[in-house]
Amino acid sequence: MAGIDDFRNVVLLGHGSAGKTSLAEAILHKTGKTNRLGSVEEKNTVSDFDDEEKERGHSIHSAVMHTTYNGKIINLIDTPGYPDFIGAALTTIPAADCCAIVINAATGIEVNTRKLYQAATESEKSKIIIINKIDAETADIPELLKNIQQTFGTQCRCANLPSEDKSAVIDCLKNNSGKSLILDVAQAHTELVESAIEADDKLMEAYLGGEKVSDDKIAAVFAKAIAENKIVPIIFTNVRKEIGTTELLDLIVNYAPSPAQVKPVKLVDGEKVIELKADAAGPLAGLVFRVGLDPRSNMKYATMRIYSGTLKSDTAMLRNTDRKAIRPGHVLKNQGSEIGEISAGVAGDIVTLAKLEELQIGDLIHDGKVSGKFEMPKLPSPMFSLALEPTSKGDEQKLGSAMEKLTEEDVCFKVSRDHQTRELVISGLGDLHLRVMLSKMDKRFKLSVTTKKPKIPYRETITAKADGHYRHKKQTGGAGQFGEVYLRVEPAPRGSDPPLQYSWDVFGGSIPGQYEAPIVKGIQEVMESGAVAGFPLKDVKVSIYDGKHHPVDSKEVAFRAAGKGAFLDAIQKARPCLLEPIVNIEITVPADHVGSIAGDLSSRRGRVQGQDMLAGNMMVIKAQVPLAEVASYDSQLKSVTGGQGSYSMTLSHYEVVPPNVQQAVIAQYAKQKQTEAE
Repeated sequence: MAGIDDFRNVVLLGHGSAGKTSLAEAILHKTGKTNRLGSVEEKNTVSDFDDEEKERGHSIHSAVMHTTYNGKIINLIDTPGYPDFIGAALTTIPAADCCAIVINAATGIEVNTRKLYQAATESEKSKIIIINKIDAETADIPELLKNIQQTFGTQCRCANLPSEDKSAVIDCLKNNSGKSLILDVAQAHTELVESAIEADDKLMEAYLGGEKVSDDKIAAVFAKAIAENKIVPIIFTNVRKEIGTTELLDLIVNYAPSPAQVKPVKLVDGEKVIELKADAAGPLAGLVFRVGLDPRSNMKYATMRIYSGTLKSDTAMLRNTDRKAIRPGHVLKNQGSEIGEISAGVAGDIVTLAKLEELQIGDLIHDGKVSGKFEMPKLPSPMFSLALEPTSKGDEQKLGSAMEKLTEEDVCFKVSRDHQTRELVISGLGDLHLRVMLSKMDKRFKLSVTTKKPKIPYRETITAKADGHYRHKKQTGGAGQFGEVYLRVEPAPRGSDPPLQYSWDVFGGSIPGQYEAPIVKGIQEVMESGAVAGFPLKDVKVSIYDGKHHPVDSKEVAFRAAGKGAFLDAIQKARPCLLEPIVNIEITVPADHVGSIAGDLSSRRGRVQGQDMLAGNMMVIKAQVPLAEVASYDSQLKSVTGGQGSYSMTLSHYEVVPPNVQQAVIAQYAKQKQTEAE
């Protein structure tokens, strides 16, 4: 059984088309795991095995592979690169000990490159930067190196350099002379050694004192510097021709940290923090970071990183706070879509379990000796939404089951039933994200749906005080119905919780107390259904102060109707208006697009709150804008910035809708009601 020092867990991160999947192919081929070099174009790569990925030519899910090189076991995780699928990349970061950030030499530092580098840094993972496609005609590598150091810091140093004809790479740690296409090898060697030596105070003192530092000591301190993020080595590759692949493998097995060399992982249980060292004899603790469904067998697979302990087929393991133990059955290893069984999973390894329906991304798997949750990277909020309904009316239940399975696989895909609009709404990170999910639904579950933009969740409120009255009287020949209610409404503070604040101010028994609940129920019906355009009311105070009852004809149903009628009467007199959701939006764009973005936001009734400058000539614009104006902002931003912009949104508050917008919304509601009546 492999020891903890024998594992290297590496996740490939970066923007789309940087070459992560091709890099994984080169590693598997170079180490003898495959007998041919697959390609995305030929749809035969190990990691892009899903039909949707093959059809679209890019990764959608993360994929786990493994290989061995020079006696070390490399667990490799390939991740999607396009912003719409960043969730699948972010959830893999905790499973790795080293993050390899892959950059396309021709396109440079792109949107997802920045986001994923930052996420890796926040997770305190060691990093390697891989500049791929060095043979690209449009590649300006000296300028790219400058941008990398400006954006990510001067700790980014060249560990190798491309030769003058780009047919090989030169090791800058072992060589202090030679000719390179972009930088003097001796200079790169000196910068690399000096940056590495800074990780050891005694060695630094000796070096500055003029002592010659041995190659062995440099190698040892180089590994320490990478583990402590004192240095981020830059590696050059052309993986289509397997140039630089061997050198990358050497760097990974010789200098990338093993699970034993990284900081202990933390489990947070309330205010208590538990640190877990990688120990095969320790308590079992693992994190589920990937869930996938085999489209051929419909079997669910959950992939986990084991931080501590040993997992065998008969281990009694627990999930989160569950008290009922479950057994793995079989401990498996992924090679893309292929699965192989192993005798046990040990601390430091990545394994897969099958047929355990209860397992979800983010779950703690343990043996009862630890508790808490692992900290996961912050995920973007899915704010791009579509309302959908099945084409066939009998498919509602089937649709619900399909949605449940898709949300298990993708943490940034959300499904909700809007009780206000009665719509089934799916939300994701962009138009491409939702189109892929709908395509999966069609191919995997044979479900056809129609889609439309979801209704904006407006609210209604009042802006003045008013009194309301209603008498409900119904005589049918036998026992009748009678109830009469007087009440008063006024605005409550904006954002009040609960939305309705009421008081029972009836004195003298004009309405018996037993009818309080039915009256409030009638009022609540109006609060939910609205009085202006069919949207729920909020921020309303109501005082029920008088009324009349009949000793024989008064019933709960009568006072429920009277309460509803009196409340509607008061609302209509209290100058009702619509409220619209206002979102906080943060937009990251190249600096030269700031003016056009700010102007566009202004045209959408937005208010710019501030701007922050980022390295690499990027800016973050912070603004507040009505949700109705940016519900489909994804395509607009891509158009303006040529795909270089990204944004995130969170709900801020509700504000009164301008009169012209309110009139349009009310008119639409009236038209809808008329259509339903017909």
